[in-house]
Amino acid sequence: MDPVPALDEPLKKVLGPATAKVMAEHLGLHTVGDLLHHYPRRYEERGQLTHLADLPMDEHVTVVAQVADARLHTFASSRAPRGKGQRLEVTITDGSGRLQLVFFGAGVHKPHKELLPGTRAMFAGKVSVFNRRLQLAHPAYELLRGDAEETVETWAGALIPIYPATAKLESWKIGKALQTVLPSAQEAADPLPGPLREGRGLVTLPEALLKIHRPHTKADIEEARARLKWDEAFVLQVALARRRHADAQLPAVPRRPRPDGILAAFDGRLPFTLTEGQRKVSEEIFADLATDHPMHRLLQGEVGSGKTMVALRAMLAVVDAGGQAAMLAPTEVLAQQHHRSVTEMMGDLAQGGMLGGADDATKVVLLTGSMGAAARRQALLDLATGEAGIVIGTHALIEDKVQFHDLGLVVVDEQHRFGVEQRDALRGKGKQPPHLLVMTATPIPRTVAMTVFGDLETSVLDQLPAGRSPIASHVVPAADKPHFLARAWERVREEVEKGHQAYVVCPRIGDEEDGAKAKKKSPEDEAEKRPPLAVLDTAEQLARGPLAGLRVDVLHGRMPPDDKDAVMRRFAAGEVDVLVATTVIEVGVNVPNATAMVIMDADRFGVSQLHQLRGRVGRGSAPGLCLLVTEMPEASPARQRLNAVASTLDGFELSRIDLEQRREGDVLGQAQSGARSSLRMLAVIDDEEVIAEAREEAARIVASDPDLERLPALRTALDALLDEEREQYLEKG
Repeated sequence: MDPVPALDEPLKKVLGPATAKVMAEHLGLHTVGDLLHHYPRRYEERGQLTHLADLPMDEHVTVVAQVADARLHTFASSRAPRGKGQRLEVTITDGSGRLQLVFFGAGVHKPHKELLPGTRAMFAGKVSVFNRRLQLAHPAYELLRGDAEETVETWAGALIPIYPATAKLESWKIGKALQTVLPSAQEAADPLPGPLREGRGLVTLPEALLKIHRPHTKADIEEARARLKWDEAFVLQVALARRRHADAQLPAVPRRPRPDGILAAFDGRLPFTLTEGQRKVSEEIFADLATDHPMHRLLQGEVGSGKTMVALRAMLAVVDAGGQAAMLAPTEVLAQQHHRSVTEMMGDLAQGGMLGGADDATKVVLLTGSMGAAARRQALLDLATGEAGIVIGTHALIEDKVQFHDLGLVVVDEQHRFGVEQRDALRGKGKQPPHLLVMTATPIPRTVAMTVFGDLETSVLDQLPAGRSPIASHVVPAADKPHFLARAWERVREEVEKGHQAYVVCPRIGDEEDGAKAKKKSPEDEAEKRPPLAVLDTAEQLARGPLAGLRVDVLHGRMPPDDKDAVMRRFAAGEVDVLVATTVIEVGVNVPNATAMVIMDADRFGVSQLHQLRGRVGRGSAPGLCLLVTEMPEASPARQRLNAVASTLDGFELSRIDLEQRREGDVLGQAQSGARSSLRMLAVIDDEEVIAEAREEAARIVASDPDLERLPALRTALDALLDEEREQYLEKG
């Protein structure tokens, strides 16, 4: 008998170089252990067939079905002018619907012999539409005879696993590869401590792996899934619990505001009262800042809930205590915007060391990559001497040249746009670890926050400050009802006539370089086939057509920083009526006089992105209007997504919808430093209870055995989850 391959054995040795190469490049699978954890997406039953009626367009699918009829046609074409061209059309059925398969040319001979009426087989290919009917062109197929020994062996059991596959490697080939490595499942070390596993009635890991890949009954699949979900939730929560434990051991300088310092002076001049939410969250932050280990807090706030005000008060508290605070923004436009609004809110309190500065004033400096040399030198000097208490900047803050006198607090705006290394580099600039406040305006459902940011304490700002206006949102179906689009431009003109301003947002810039890069998305229908609308073209068409006579300007990410800033200043000053822009305006841009926004090709944006963009209007006393323009047909998923955005202003509700439509992998992916999602079984929204219970168990185990010395198998599973990149990610927070 051949020896069983070890779990860390490269697939190249076990399956051969060709298959291993496809698995590595297309599925990210490198070892026997990786392949064992490549779980089936679903199962087909021999007696029961896939629903052909609801196949997704443009996706790679595997179906089990029976041949209803097969016809060979001959035709004339440029390659076969004498009518010698051959096309085989095979109709397959599963009882719920029918699907056409098409084979051409020399490729017709084998299927013509094999796919006879009554034959059952598995078919894999990409779903396309021809003459308004769904079809698979040249699908790969595997006959389900059940007589040849190998087929019986491979399709053992009544349930056929269907694996996440690629065009280069069909589901059944992955199934065959798994049969080869399945004996190795016996070697899998169990990460769950025995008492925990037994107490929850979970099967062992080797048993779960066997049952997930070769189930005999549906109960086998349920048992395996329950166990594998627990593994994922538990190992991830142990990693986060160890982070929290390690952070609690770090020293930090407590920062308490003085009763008569700059914070008190600032609060005394506020022209409005803070909302109840702002007061509560500020108290949580001040309590954290006063402790002698570093704060790690996530501040979630609805678009426009006043997060910047809360962050500014935290920064002033640190300045009061003799420290410095740095705010990291993802774009130059946003850094400049924050700098402008912070200095305006502080008035002479931001003029430290200058004529006319208040007694308690400090300096607020801006640091971005495109600043002139002299301004940059001065900013660096102010930071090194401690003259500047607050610095607002982009990645430029992270460079080696930047030295702080005493960095006490780092505020990261829009967490999801920063790589781990960047945050870590900034945190490394303190003499002791600085306190960390992470802000996001994309509300995250509680379970995602627990899974992704489980090492951060969470504060939520969910009420809007007084004086913010409601935003009405409507979908404009440009293809079905072109007159709606004409009306949209009339609405923009009406807003401008009332003295207000408007944004028009497009997915693309529209210069050649951008056009080459613009990837076409999967066509849901004709609308998706054209390239997305571009800022430069749209601005020109509007200025010549429906918005002629208005002052139209453009803003996009590839403009020189000074030009971007100049456009934003003109817009903020009311010298521009309509700003046609890309998503550079998505976060932080604050022009209270802008009341209308038209988002072109709105279906090309994600739900949370649309919610963010919409938050740029209705920031003053006049009501806001957001029009979502799309050419998608009414029944398409894209339209349903837009209808959801138009129907609610609740960011938490929208992020839940967003999450249900995407896979968690995307959510985890952006937080897990781009490493592939470790979640294969766990569905963050559906498995809230498992995640919460796993978190409690993990905290208990880490409290009693932080280094997991008594649990070597858990330690091994942790090392597998946290390959080097991830380990560093977690180390750095």
